[in-house]
Formats: sequence, structure tokens, C-alpha cells
Amino acid sequence: MPITVKIQDQSGAGRVNATTTLEGISSDVTLRDLVRTRVREEVARYNASPERTFSGLVMPEGAHPTREGFRMGQPRRIDWQQQADRAIQAFQRNGFFVLVNDRQVTELDEPLDLTADSDIRFVRLVQLVGG
Repeated sequence: MPITVKIQDQSGAGRVNATTTLEGISSDVTLRDLVRTRVREEVARYNASPERTFSGLVMPEGAHPTREGFRMGQPRRIDWQQQADRAIQAFQRNGFFVLVNDRQVTELDEPLDLTADSDIRFVRLVQLVGG
């Protein structure tokens, strides 16, 4: 049965920077699918009303990191699949890690066994420049 989950973005120092809600998630989703779904949704929100700053998991090509997110040279549409691939690569390079109910998930294809009350945190160790 699909559930709604809340994802918190957290700095390495523990500060919560943003919260994202995803609806229609399978309770046994893999981390890979959760990352791709999250990126697809954040890119869809941005593309619906492009601005000069993109607030997402990884930096789009040609953007520059800022305190508020990633500064785009000009507002433009972003390809969610390219962004999702960049996010997967960032995870594999330890650009961020994911905690589910205080347990670090290390395998992209591991089923997560989520509930609507699951505590999901994406922890960025450094600003994700270039993915």
C-alpha cells in the first residue's frame, strides 16, 4: 500500500536544512528508487516555476552553490533523469549518506521497509558541487 513519507535534509553538523514530503511511496522501496523519486519531484516543482535558485539534492550542470541552494545562470528547465543519475553518483562517492530510523543505509538496492512514521534523513557532508 502506498504511503506518504517525510525526508529531512541535514548538514553534517546536524542542522536540518529542508524537509520534503513524498506521496505514493511503496513501503518496500529501495534507496535507489527513493532517491530517484525524490529528485524527480524536486525537479518537477522547480520546472513548474523556474527561478534563479534551485533547491535540490545535487547541483544541476552549470549552476553554482550558494547558501540558499544552487544558483542558475538563467532560469531553465532541468532534466530530472540527469539529476537523478548525478544524485546516485554522489551517493556512491559519499557526497551524502542516508539514515532511516537512525540506521545508515549503505546499499542502493536495499529495500527500506518504510512506514509513514519512518525518520528519513539525507545527510550532506559537503556542498554537492558537480553532483
